[in-house]
Amino acid sequence: MTYDEYNAFCAALPATSHVVQWGGSHVWKVGGKVFAIGGWDEGEPRFTFKVGDIAYEMLKDQPGLRPAPYLASRGMKWIQHFAEPGLSDGTLRDYIRESHAIISRGFSRKKRVELGLDVL
Repeated sequence: MTYDEYNAFCAALPATSHVVQWGGSHVWKVGGKVFAIGGWDEGEPRFTFKVGDIAYEMLKDQPGLRPAPYLASRGMKWIQHFAEPGLSDGTLRDYIRESHAIISRGFSRKKRVELGLDVL
């Protein structure tokens, strides 16, 4: 997946916003909370996303994947796709979509309704 494809995919998810920060990373938020980060290094595209406990244990030692620098060292369940073979584009999109859902579920019912996420 390229950064352009990543940005287009994230933009299509509900109630998202985009900012470039942290040294030029493409940071995507839902309701003001980060759910995906593209970047942090030049060269091979890197994508970072939040996962649940089981997915974290399954993914953290897979080739091309690792616990996300900075985030995982603070006890957060975030994975970074940093090299091949990593995840297929379709699977990466699924995990980014799930990251969006995990963050969205953390909002109050009222906030989800305000954001148009009440069906999640």
